[in-house]
Amino acid sequence: MWPNKSIDYVRIPNDDKGKHFGLFVNDKMISVISLFIVNKEAQFRKFATLTRYQGKGFGTVLLKEIMNIIKHNKVNKVWCNARIDKSDYYAKFGMTLTDNKFIKDGIEYVIMEKTFD
Repeated sequence: MWPNKSIDYVRIPNDDKGKHFGLFVNDKMISVISLFIVNKEAQFRKFATLTRYQGKGFGTVLLKEIMNIIKHNKVNKVWCNARIDKSDYYAKFGMTLTDNKFIKDGIEYVIMEKTFD
């Protein structure tokens, strides 16, 4: 996800409270995502796929699974910190842009969310 950074850079508070998923090809982890559910709200983060496997649907497999888990847990809302240049991807999953934007390491992000009935 941040190949030029140390593992401490990607660690954030409450990582131990999440469920972490990986997709493997020939015993090699190529895509990851973490899910955090608190009460009836979920956040997914640390969603990344190795560059050479991007655009082949592997990340989509993981995100679909996360959305299924969210529905199964009767979550009211899911959100993520999306790179602005990837917001169209998340829109395909019914996620919408909020007005909350920020920059991290020179990359622009926007919080996207989806609510469930």
